[in-house]
Amino acid sequence: MLQYRVAPYKHPVPLGDAQRAIRLVRSCAGEWRIDPNRIGILGFSAGGHLAVSAATIFDGGYPEAADPVDKQSCRPNALIACYPVISFGEYRHQGSMVNLLGENPEEELRNYMSLENRVTKDTCPSFIWHTAEDAGVPVENSLLLALALSKNKVPFELHVFPHGAHGLGLAKDHPEAKAWPGLCVQWLRGLGFVTK
Repeated sequence: MLQYRVAPYKHPVPLGDAQRAIRLVRSCAGEWRIDPNRIGILGFSAGGHLAVSAATIFDGGYPEAADPVDKQSCRPNALIACYPVISFGEYRHQGSMVNLLGENPEEELRNYMSLENRVTKDTCPSFIWHTAEDAGVPVENSLLLALALSKNKVPFELHVFPHGAHGLGLAKDHPEAKAWPGLCVQWLRGLGFVTK
C-alpha cells in the first residue's frame, strides 16, 4: 500500500509518488524476489485517478540518472481501477478535481488530467469496475476509460454492477459487487500475474 501525498499537495506531486513507488519496486525486484515485468497498480475512487494516471503518464526511466531507482521505468504492467475518478469534464467529481488541481484549474490542465485523453496503445492492460448507481463518481468515468482503451486497442475488462453506492471497497456484503475480487483474480491469472 502506498501512502502518497494528497491536498494540500497538488498535481504532479501524487503522481510523482506513485511513479517513484513503481520504480522502487522494479529496482528492488531481484532482492524482493518478484518479477519486474509483473508490477500492477490498484486504486479506488480518487486513488483510482492516481492509479490510472500512473498507467497513462509514464516514462521508461532515465539511464543517466545517479539514483539507480530513477533508471527504472515507472510504467505499471497492469491496472486495476475501482470506481475511479477519470474525467474532469462533464462527469467530474468536483472535490477530487479541486484537491488535485486547485480551486479554478485552467481548461488545458483539466483536459490534460482527464485521463480518457491520456490513454495510448502503450497503456497497460486494465481491469475496471463500477456500479451504475454510484452517486459519488458517475459510472460514465469508467465508461470513458473503457472507450479510450478500446479505441487504442488496449486489453481491458469492465464490470458495471447495477446496484451499489460509491465506496464499496471489497464489497464483501454486497450481493452483486462482491464478485469483483474473484473476477479480478481470474483476469490477473489470464495475464500471468497469478499462478495458483
